Formats: sequence, C-alpha cells, structure tokens
Amino acid sequence: MGEFQQALEYALEPRNLARLSAALNRHGQLVASAMAIALLLGLPFGWWSSRSRLISAIAINTTNGLRVIPSLAILFLFVAIPGFGLSIRSAIIALTILALPPILINTNTAFRTLNPAVREAAKAMGMPAWLQLWRVELPLAAPVILSGIRIALVEVIASATLAAFIGAGGLGSFITLGFSMSRVDILLVGAIPVALLAILAEIVMAGLLRWVQPPQF
Repeated sequence: MGEFQQALEYALEPRNLARLSAALNRHGQLVASAMAIALLLGLPFGWWSSRSRLISAIAINTTNGLRVIPSLAILFLFVAIPGFGLSIRSAIIALTILALPPILINTNTAFRTLNPAVREAAKAMGMPAWLQLWRVELPLAAPVILSGIRIALVEVIASATLAAFIGAGGLGSFITLGFSMSRVDILLVGAIPVALLAILAEIVMAGLLRWVQPPQF
C-alpha cells in the first residue's frame, strides 16, 4: 500500500495534478481521434466487403495481418516517415491501425453471417435497400459490431500509453517518467487511470451490448 499512497500524494500535489489533468485530456484526445477514424473507415468498409466473398477474404486477411504487428513497431514506423516524425499525428495513425481490425472484421462477419431469409423477407415486404439495411440488417448485426468496437476501444486505451515514447503525451508520460526514475509511485500515477479507463470502457460497452441484444424467445 506504500506505493499507492505515495502515488496519491504525488498526484495531488498542485503542479502534478495539473500535469495529470493535461495528460488525461491528451490521452482522451488520442483515443477519441483514433476510434473516430477507425469507425469511419471500418464500419462502411466492413459492410461493403461483406457483400462479396472475394473482397471479404482479402479484407479479413489484410486486417488480420495488421494485428500481428506490434503497436510500438507501427508507432516507430510512422515516426521514420517524413512529415510525421515525433508528433501526435503519428500516434493517432498508429492507434487507428490498431483499432481498425476488430471493427472491420466484426462488421464484415456480422453482415456476412446474417440469415439470407431475413433479407428475402424484407425484400418481399417491398422495403428499399437503405431501409432494409437500417431497420432489419443493422439491428441484427449490432451485437457483433459492438463486440468489435469494445475490443478496439479497450486496446486503444491501453496502447495510447505508448504515445509517450514519441513525445505525444498522454498518461504514458507518467509511466515512462516512473521507469526512467525507478519511481513506482510515479508509474502508478499513469498506470492506474489507464486501468480504470479500460475497466470503465468495458462496463459501458457491456451495457450497450446487453441493450442491443435481440430478445430471446
């Protein structure tokens, strides 16, 4: 308990509290930006690729390939590219690449595995394609899609700590500082909020999943 108490005392010092608030804000910016871009790319492309077996296989295999690349390797790869360097832009793109696979793959799977009879029934009722997607397909696909978003969100919250390695800030700055000074209390000032954010995200997404689950009869 000694390190936890020291971490609390360290965090509550006025100067450190301001730094913690700024780091938390930057961490939120990194996560929100990466997730927004991943959703804008992954959701529509996941739906579109599900319409073709060939495109679906290419999309899934490509994004699965991205998953085997370590986050830190992706981060430093963009640092080496001219125009990116040690910047928040490099961190956001690296986190977007991390978030994209579970969102795209789950979206693709959700629409690809829908019962064809459901689509046929909607067509027989005279529903236009956009209404069929909005009123029939999307509600049935939502649980699988949200499962992918939950995985991506938790991974991005945890991996955003790596942004501190390239000077992009975030809660990881306290973790790197703690390592460099061999101070467990400073390390905990960054690690504990990250863990709490990940747990909170898991709880919120689990609640959303229960809410969108179709009723069981």
